[in-house]
Amino acid sequence: MVLATGGAGFVGSHVVVSLLTCGFDVVVLDDFSNSQVEAARRINKLAGGRRAKFVRGDVADLRTLRDLFRTHRFDAVIHFAGLKAVGESVAAPERYYDVNVSGSARLLATMAEHDVSRFVFSSSATVYGLAEKVPIAEDAPLDPTNPYGRTKLIVETLLADVAAARTQTQIVMLRYFNPVGAHPSGMLGEDPIGEPTNLFPLIARSVGLAGQPLRIFGTDYPTPDGTCIRDYIHVQDLADGHIAALSALLSTDLARGVALPINLGNGHGASVRQAVAAFEVASGRTVPTIDAPQRPGDVAASIADPSRAAALLGWRPRRDLDAMCRDMWRFRVLNPQGYRDAAEEHETPRFAPSPPPVLAGAPPTFTDAIRGDTR
Repeated sequence: MVLATGGAGFVGSHVVVSLLTCGFDVVVLDDFSNSQVEAARRINKLAGGRRAKFVRGDVADLRTLRDLFRTHRFDAVIHFAGLKAVGESVAAPERYYDVNVSGSARLLATMAEHDVSRFVFSSSATVYGLAEKVPIAEDAPLDPTNPYGRTKLIVETLLADVAAARTQTQIVMLRYFNPVGAHPSGMLGEDPIGEPTNLFPLIARSVGLAGQPLRIFGTDYPTPDGTCIRDYIHVQDLADGHIAALSALLSTDLARGVALPINLGNGHGASVRQAVAAFEVASGRTVPTIDAPQRPGDVAASIADPSRAAALLGWRPRRDLDAMCRDMWRFRVLNPQGYRDAAEEHETPRFAPSPPPVLAGAPPTFTDAIRGDTR
């Protein structure tokens, strides 16, 4: 059985579907502060008859964690829960340190109390900061430039200390580059609460009837078209990477006594203008843009070296930028208001869902377990 904290979020929801499809029993702990209950319903619709148990709760609440671990025997934990907006972290660093660092520490302490030793951490390429050399390998200097990135690095440091203290522990830290795309059914995708901050949600918003032009920050970088280059990875490829990491922890001694960092990226990048062009092809719409000055802290290029993932996990990304854009656009068309628009008429017969399942409830000791058809 696997515990997935934050498993109703963008990346987490896709990973949970993959876990269920692969035959794992899954419990999801999520406070739904930056995710939608509708995503939980759809996860269970897509899982081929298997059902995750969803528990509404805060990963930093020790009572919730202890009740959860007393009730279930977990073989591994995948930790997605946390705050992730760079700009927000600059404005409210105390909140980011409290949620991301304290929540992780309490989760790890509870795991230790219950002898759960396998841990997959949702980290980020932001730990590299303004990397001077690309592609970026896992042994590159770590120098994050914002509170969000620093909280990720602090948790990675904590994980290294935990691994040193308890040598039976196996920890993999997956450093994501730039997740994009959606489930091919169009039922799961990225639906940020509040103002989007990532490039592709901003691109998608710009093609709406009330869309705003996309601001391209910097057109004079030393790149072929003058705009920033980033390594974009399909969220389904990320999900495959989590399955590969978990399988390795369950079947080998890959990371025994260490906290092993592994990049998840494509190994090649796309510029902002290339991303816009690919989305225009996928959507058949024009993306209005306006040029803007460079933003402080942005680098010309950030590209992963994913060779460690290939060597240790046998993982390679299989979906290209065009697939990312097609799948993201399908989610956008079928869900013009995101998960807030859950009406069945927005789903074509090809993607028609099965009858709504009943989400399994948690024991009474859990905090506000999700039950029934929550729409």
